[in-house]
Amino acid sequence: MHFDDGVLPEEYSRYIGKKIIFITIALICLVLIFVVGISLGAVKISFIDVVKSLAGVTISKRFDIIIFNIRLPQVITAIVAGAGLAVSGAVMQSVLRNPLGSPFTLGISHAAAFGAAFSVMILGSGTMASSISDAVAISNPYITTFSAFFFSMIAASIILAVSRLRQGSPEVMILTGVALGSLFTAATMLLQFFADDVQLAAMVFWTFGDVARTGWSEILFLLFVTLFSICFFFMNAWNYNAADAGDETAKGVGVKIEKTRLLGMITASFVTSVIISFVGIIGFVGLVAPHMVRRIIGDDHRFLLPGTVIAGSLLLLISDIVARLILSPHILPVSVLTSFLGAPVFIYLIIRGNRR
Repeated sequence: MHFDDGVLPEEYSRYIGKKIIFITIALICLVLIFVVGISLGAVKISFIDVVKSLAGVTISKRFDIIIFNIRLPQVITAIVAGAGLAVSGAVMQSVLRNPLGSPFTLGISHAAAFGAAFSVMILGSGTMASSISDAVAISNPYITTFSAFFFSMIAASIILAVSRLRQGSPEVMILTGVALGSLFTAATMLLQFFADDVQLAAMVFWTFGDVARTGWSEILFLLFVTLFSICFFFMNAWNYNAADAGDETAKGVGVKIEKTRLLGMITASFVTSVIISFVGIIGFVGLVAPHMVRRIIGDDHRFLLPGTVIAGSLLLLISDIVARLILSPHILPVSVLTSFLGAPVFIYLIIRGNRR
């Protein structure tokens, strides 16, 4: 039987081309939404003025202050946080071989919430403020951030330790995460029961995810951690492809599946813990974004991971823009919007998948 040597490469090029086109279009959309996110707000700045200001042309000192001190840090934080949460969710779903794998279904976010509540209640980091934007503020955000990060890493460490005892079983990781989520939720409720009005308000305030909390120093740290994690995930894209085929298949092609699973979980848990500790709890980005991209370009992690990074950034950035404008001049917490948008989208994806 004779095969045309040009058929297979042509089909493969078409297969790869569709994925590259999607990623390219998504990246262009992200750049456009980036500029739109800076231009929209209580004070509207034209698209052209934003571009000129970013290029170094001074339009007015007032605009420069709004752009570089307020909106640009917020937009960059949304992009970085969305990318980190989304790619972590994609990796967790792969190494656990479970579509429900995400930083939030594994109890890591619940542990961070307990850490913040512990900081407010025990360490006294929540006070009453008299600013225009908020009635309650975190008096020492560094203590609160460290406490949230510390407890979220404790949760991740327990999951990894238990899975280590059971040879890194995906089922064990998921069940341990669910148990830890319930445990830390109960512990948080216990602290809230004994908290006074100010402490209770500060605890609730922290759980509202907000990408406007970070300054330039925090953004640089978030960017470094997220880029490092993304690079690590990209380097292991082939291993994650093998993991999707099953443990036996992965071992058959030379992949150390237990090591891949543990390192993937450690890195994903670390970047998630850092992001949550700075911006609070933002749900569904790490769960929905990977599934949306997977439906469009498939399970090949060479393309799924970069597509998920961009989709997560787009999802959180658009949500933040809508949250700023939907109840203007009041600002809706972005986590509320991501949950309202994420839950129906995720249910739709499940129903669509079952029909297929």
